Amino acid sequence: MDDVTRASVTLADVAAHAGVSLATASRALNGSARTVKPDLHARVAASAQTLGYVVNAQAQAVAKGASQTVALVLGDIADPYFAGIAAGVIAAARRRHLTVTMATTGSDAADERATVAALRAQRPRAIVLAGSRQIDRGEENLLDRELADFQARGGRVSFVGEGARAGDPAARVVDVRNRRGGRDVAVALVDLGYRDFVVLAGSPLLLTPSERTAGFLEGAASVGRPVAPDAVLTGPFSRDGGHTMMADLLAGGRRPDCVFAVTDVMAVGAMAAIREYGLRPGADIAVAGFDDIPMLQDVHPELTTVRLPLAAIGERALEIALADDPSGLAEGIVGAVVLRESTPGI
Repeated sequence: MDDVTRASVTLADVAAHAGVSLATASRALNGSARTVKPDLHARVAASAQTLGYVVNAQAQAVAKGASQTVALVLGDIADPYFAGIAAGVIAAARRRHLTVTMATTGSDAADERATVAALRAQRPRAIVLAGSRQIDRGEENLLDRELADFQARGGRVSFVGEGARAGDPAARVVDVRNRRGGRDVAVALVDLGYRDFVVLAGSPLLLTPSERTAGFLEGAASVGRPVAPDAVLTGPFSRDGGHTMMADLLAGGRRPDCVFAVTDVMAVGAMAAIREYGLRPGADIAVAGFDDIPMLQDVHPELTTVRLPLAAIGERALEIALADDPSGLAEGIVGAVVLRESTPGI
């Protein structure tokens, strides 16, 4: 039977061929809480094979209450940070013979809510939210309503990021210690001799960059090198955001000892801006980032950063979502400071 003919075969055709009701054929092929007698099940399966009927995955999801998919909501798949987490989720899903549906929402809270609502209709086993959470709890509360309904129907939810569900002990969270990483890299940079810092802090509306910024400020202050408020610059949480903030800084005549960007892609943008002004990253202005994304192996000078096991974070995010008892997966993830050529020391 050719592909066109196969595509036209319906469940009603299978039921008629097997001599059973449409409901029986649906229960046999799509799954159901109500079982089908073995002889009828075999008859329906044989008819489906003879006619070339392809099972409707959406119908299976409705019958079983969940599909063989999991949903992953990201900030931006083009960002290597999110790509690394996605790789981990996909690897964990493959081990469970599940398929991953991915959606990107940037930092738009309304878009994230709409995306979650659309994904709920597909009845995934779990939804993993890897984008940075919003500082504004009002926005988060609206999302909570969508997720609560999904969970009430048997779905599972997990989050990536420190403080992603502060105050909710039942939430399933991969606790990435962003604040701790910010503190550690600040102390390490002061130990190298740097005294005059500028922080490219990203968006103040997002939790992840805010935690990393707060940690850096705490760390610098703890070793006697507080960062002035006007040295904390905000802007888009992206490569272009880092470039623009750095270019504006240099255009204003400011040349700090060291620039800390709250994500590596922002640091890469800052390094490009430094070169455009005829200066040398690492030699004239030291630069540090956060994440240790894979593309850093092609960046020169090699970038000092806080290394996070991104793929492992993605794997744990799915595991903690699907686990019957997630308590054993609740240990926080602490990044490791990696000192490289971009901060040679003074």
